Amino acid sequence: MSPSTAADHRVAPFLAADVGGTHARIALVAPAANRRQPIDVLHYRRYQCAAWPSLTAVLRDFVEQLPGVALEQAPAECAVACAGYVLGDAIVNENLPWPVSIGDIRQSLGIKRIAVINDFEALAYATQFVDQADTRAVIDAIRPTAPGPVLVMGPGTGLGSAVLMPGEPHAHVLATEAGQISLAPGTERERQVLPLLAHGRDYVSYENALSGPGLLNLYRALCSLHRTSPAATTPADVTAAALAGEDPAAVEALDMFCGLLGSFVGDLVMLYGARGGVYLAGGILPQIHGFLASSTFAERYFNKGVMRAYLQQVPVRLIEHGQLGVMGAAGWFLEERRNT
Repeated sequence: MSPSTAADHRVAPFLAADVGGTHARIALVAPAANRRQPIDVLHYRRYQCAAWPSLTAVLRDFVEQLPGVALEQAPAECAVACAGYVLGDAIVNENLPWPVSIGDIRQSLGIKRIAVINDFEALAYATQFVDQADTRAVIDAIRPTAPGPVLVMGPGTGLGSAVLMPGEPHAHVLATEAGQISLAPGTERERQVLPLLAHGRDYVSYENALSGPGLLNLYRALCSLHRTSPAATTPADVTAAALAGEDPAAVEALDMFCGLLGSFVGDLVMLYGARGGVYLAGGILPQIHGFLASSTFAERYFNKGVMRAYLQQVPVRLIEHGQLGVMGAAGWFLEERRNT
């Protein structure tokens, strides 16, 4: 056993949280001896964020549900993966249903050390531990033998993106705000939709189209072009109507969503030189895998002129979010601990 691995085994179990706009995934974790899968998840629960008044309340409930653990025996450390960024004592993200106070968590649970990482940074870190058998192909290609940057991105409440950069003695993660890049329409229909997404603003980001709220934006814009009243009122309604083929505007919205996603993923692969492959995550895509496979995603992904041959060598695979966020946050936390 290496000195660093031995040191990990002296680390007491700690909390790891993956907090998004819709769900908070909380786990009690501990270091494992297996470097390929260095985290043991001891207990795990998923919470609906909107059903709780704060992240502190979620964490308190999780600790109180741990068998044989009183609140005063709560773990002393916590790694939090969360969309947004840290500003002073707060985690800032307009997609969360409540403000997050780091100080409040410390005081309420008696936690001595809290480390915060962006949620897609955590996902990117966790892809080192992903078994390919647990993923689904969107663009099939031979997995590269030489290491290269791996792009991890996906639409959920927002549009997250990060890049895993291979290296020794360990990989690093590049956080990005790629979702805020200016949306570039690639078809005449998308050019018609763009001003309707703008609502008078002079800037429309990819997140305004490629997210749950973005899908609803596309649907409403297309209803306007169809001259029909929107029947769907939530992103889930749009997805369900599109998959059922019940609403022409919903079908067109979901297909446009997939086409824009394919074009954007291709752009990011070229931007970051992501020859190590792409993992698509987020809350939407696992629900529409069949639709995505038959959509214009692949056509738009490859439609990059002379770079087509390059992109044909880059696999794109779909991963289920599941426990990856908490595992990524915990793995990153342990790596940071070794280096401090």
